[in-house]
Amino acid sequence: MVRLGIALLWGCALFAQPAAAETYPDHAIRLISPNPAGGANDTIVRIIAAKMSSILGVSIVVDNRGGAGGRIGAEAVARAVPDGYTLLAGSVGTHAFAPAVSKQLGYDPIKDFEPISLFAMVQNLLVVNPKLPVRSVAELIAYAKANPGKLNYASGGPGSTSHFAVAMFVALAGIDKITVHVPFRGGGPAMTATVAGDTQFFFSPIAGMVPFAQAGSVRALAVSGDRRSQALPDVPTMAEAGMPQYKAVGWFGLMAPAATPSAIIEKLSNTVGDASKSPDVMAALNAQGISPANNRPKEFAAFIQEQLDLHRQLTKDVDMKISE
Repeated sequence: MVRLGIALLWGCALFAQPAAAETYPDHAIRLISPNPAGGANDTIVRIIAAKMSSILGVSIVVDNRGGAGGRIGAEAVARAVPDGYTLLAGSVGTHAFAPAVSKQLGYDPIKDFEPISLFAMVQNLLVVNPKLPVRSVAELIAYAKANPGKLNYASGGPGSTSHFAVAMFVALAGIDKITVHVPFRGGGPAMTATVAGDTQFFFSPIAGMVPFAQAGSVRALAVSGDRRSQALPDVPTMAEAGMPQYKAVGWFGLMAPAATPSAIIEKLSNTVGDASKSPDVMAALNAQGISPANNRPKEFAAFIQEQLDLHRQLTKDVDMKISE
């Protein structure tokens, strides 16, 4: 009788998954963006969320949970009910950099999530306050060395995407001991501080930073990818600027809590694919210097593991230390 009961329960579970996918979603979805509004992650998330909402026919409410480099938001999703109604806009920060350097992570980047799909790849952009008398990466490094202790650099918080980008830069440039890290609760506040001159330079995903650079509120020195950005074609790559060893390209993807039904994961993956390929989304992301992306759940899972391994090695190579 016990075996029969288990078999019946298992059969019901298998039947319930397709049924759940057929009716899913039947009410609003909460998408946690683990950064304050206005940052790079949030800019990308809102573009994708709006299109997915249109495709699925329900509201997707973006819930900003900033702080701790994205870890607060990621932990909230890891602990959420796995029913497809609480999702995470994960990133290289939450699932590669923070796990590679943090000893106090409140979630497991592999075991606590169901990968759904990538939705964007993005270069990082190095900017300085326009009052700083430097116009190139080489000049910034030289100025820092000539003025030890006088330059502050911003980040979206310890373990964030922007922290990895700038920490890797100062380490490779040999100015990590003579510049001061000033962490904020997200990329938006960090950019505001750099525009105001409270911090002198910032290295973060290009999304959301393009308008500031185009308006002259900050001076763009270099992008981190292999090619120049279409949004800022006059800005050189880090390799062109004399640092070919620099590697820090961002990515963003949709994730759900572990144990979310596979049929729901599949439906969401298909939706991300349709959204990222739509002309209006492609145009909106390209205008920000972002490349739309999508892949299948298994491919995304393999990608996350590769990124985690890569960032563990990179942080080890430059002996990067992140204060909690």
